[in-house]
Amino acid sequence: MTEESLYGIHAVSAALDSQELLELWVAIERRTDDRVAPLLQKAAEQHLPVNEWRSTALGRRLNTDKHQGVGGLLRDFPEQDFETILAQLAGRGFLLVLDGVLDPHNLGACLRSAEAAGVDAVILPKDNACPVNATVRKASAGSASRVPVCTVTNLSRTLSALQESGFWLVGMAGEGAQSLYTLDLKMPLVMVMGGEGKGLRRLTREHCDYLAHIPMMGAIESLNVSVATGICLFEAARQRRSLSPAQRVGQENWSESARGS
Repeated sequence: MTEESLYGIHAVSAALDSQELLELWVAIERRTDDRVAPLLQKAAEQHLPVNEWRSTALGRRLNTDKHQGVGGLLRDFPEQDFETILAQLAGRGFLLVLDGVLDPHNLGACLRSAEAAGVDAVILPKDNACPVNATVRKASAGSASRVPVCTVTNLSRTLSALQESGFWLVGMAGEGAQSLYTLDLKMPLVMVMGGEGKGLRRLTREHCDYLAHIPMMGAIESLNVSVATGICLFEAARQRRSLSPAQRVGQENWSESARGS
């Protein structure tokens, strides 16, 4: 499969729902399949061209025989601009920074959790990180197109800009001094997660206002980054549900004088 296409009933359906496709590809042998018919209907509603292939030819086009009779050509990924996001949020809200996640399935799962937890935007570094490619978009089930995602060339400078704009940075690390569950996460929040294996990089860690850990039981010392991200985002979402609409906009009770305390 190339970075411009994806396949599979669920992936194609999610891509159609998010209006991510330029073309729908269907195996002739599966055109009347009960699961394919709704995809054809969605494509017709969006006035998308439908190209029919023999199943084997579709498999060659997608480089897989597990396409379930459907595939599609993806639109270019709608990358967002960091300065625009920062101006729109103006020091309020809930962001996720992923510092060097390399596996596309992990990144896709993180984006799904970000959407489900109500994250306003996701920030990725340009270097030493997985780009939002077709595998990520398939794993995200459409979340990659529904949650604003921006890639920055200098993550350290970006974190400083977020702090200057009024956000507080909570970095997750196994040796973090505080438990995730004892932190107040109702402030203008940036949850910062490290990549697989290495975790947070040194400069990223030094920018964080707090370093926290997920309390673990048993012999397990760490979790997959997508699992850990889901836990952290939903703990923040749980706490933030208690905010009134006015507090969600202003969150004025967080003083800059307390930063780093």
